[in-house]
Amino acid sequence: MTRPFQGLRAWLLQRVTAVYLALFLLYVLGRIWISPPVDFGAWRAWVAQPMVSAMLALSFVMLLGHAWVGVRDVLLDYVPNLRLRVALLTLVAVSLIYLGIWFGSILVRTLGS
Repeated sequence: MTRPFQGLRAWLLQRVTAVYLALFLLYVLGRIWISPPVDFGAWRAWVAQPMVSAMLALSFVMLLGHAWVGVRDVLLDYVPNLRLRVALLTLVAVSLIYLGIWFGSILVRTLGS
């Protein structure tokens, strides 16, 4: 290991993202339970609120980070072949970047309308 505390950073990132995602999920479920949106327009208006859209964007970034750390750790632990591991990590990284761009475009289109 070239850098000290690298495992601690991954562990901490995993915990911080999990806590944020759990709290955001509770917020969304509570909002739906208290005042459910009646149609797509109501959903869009709710998501277009600046605080909600910021929390939603942050939750997706947290989800991508959480997924990266989890999948990376599994691949590092259970795929002994270096070339296969690098190929799989590259595939996962490209897929997560694509998902991030895709979600960002959806959020921008929702806010722009």
